[in-house]
Amino acid sequence: MSRHGLHISFPLVASLTLLSGCGQSSPAAEVGPRPVKSVVTKAEQSASLSFPGVVQARVVADLGFRTLGRVLSRKADVGDLVRKGDVLAEIDPLALQFAVASAEADLRNAEAQLQNAELTEKRKRALASRNTGSAADLELAEQGLISAQAGVAKARASLDKAREQLGYAQLKAEFDGVVTATSVEVGQTVTTGQPVLTLAQLGQRDVVVDIPEAQLGSLRLGSRFNVALQLKDALRTSGILREIGPEADTNTRTHRLKIAIDDAPEVFRLGSVVTVAAMSDQPGSTIVLPTSAIVENNGTVNVWVIDPTKHTVSLRPVRLDAQVSGVPRVRIASGLLEGEEVAVAGASELSEGQKVRLEKEPRS
Repeated sequence: MSRHGLHISFPLVASLTLLSGCGQSSPAAEVGPRPVKSVVTKAEQSASLSFPGVVQARVVADLGFRTLGRVLSRKADVGDLVRKGDVLAEIDPLALQFAVASAEADLRNAEAQLQNAELTEKRKRALASRNTGSAADLELAEQGLISAQAGVAKARASLDKAREQLGYAQLKAEFDGVVTATSVEVGQTVTTGQPVLTLAQLGQRDVVVDIPEAQLGSLRLGSRFNVALQLKDALRTSGILREIGPEADTNTRTHRLKIAIDDAPEVFRLGSVVTVAAMSDQPGSTIVLPTSAIVENNGTVNVWVIDPTKHTVSLRPVRLDAQVSGVPRVRIASGLLEGEEVAVAGASELSEGQKVRLEKEPRS
């Protein structure tokens, strides 16, 4: 019996020894700092939104005759400067002149009928006052007079309308401007409202720019832009964003911006090709990071900021401005200061307060 008991106790002792050894930690088994790549934040010039544009007039009108007719003359060509009230084109006025003559004749006839009705009413009234005429005859005379007065008013209105339409034979400039296009030639018959020429106002000018949807996030109405002539970059002015197209173009997926340059020098003529660049409210204060540095957590955007003395990381929320076009980088609007160190590789595997070993990421 005793020999059998000793035989069982040796494996038991060995097992207990192994179990007791597993409960002790070995310094060699401890997990070391996690290697991460990092960059030191640096402010960059924020006026990176640069696009080509064209100078256009803010007010452009297609002018046409307000009545049907055959064009007798066109007194303005493309590039001509005109003043408000200048005659730009004329149509044959003969039919309109006949209409005026007919309306004048109708007015004379109505005035003659009015005179006759006035005499008749006066005579009937006198007879009624002497009891030699009936009251019914007087009433008929009075109604005739009212009808004649209405006829005169109608004839005068018709004459005024005919004279106004005779004025439609001349196409006049609605404002000071420059002719940018012509659509008809002398001898051509035009319909009512058909464009004859296009007039652009000189005083108010816009730069029209088409930009991708991805760049809209950093733009607001009232934002300022630098504007430079492409043929001579030294000639510059500034403009204010006054309109953002609400819908993207179905083919290019771009939105149209209109930047007001009302105070620009005259060298920024209509049709000039320019380059516009967004001006930052704080020039040179924008921080740009690789997209790999961004960690999204519960709907917030964060980055891992590295403590330079403890070599530990802490999660910090930031606000993005816009993605930099053409490269996988993002522009930080707020949340970071220049000179702070941020993890840009391995960020998804980090935890709050974790120690890290730094490997600098070369900046592009």
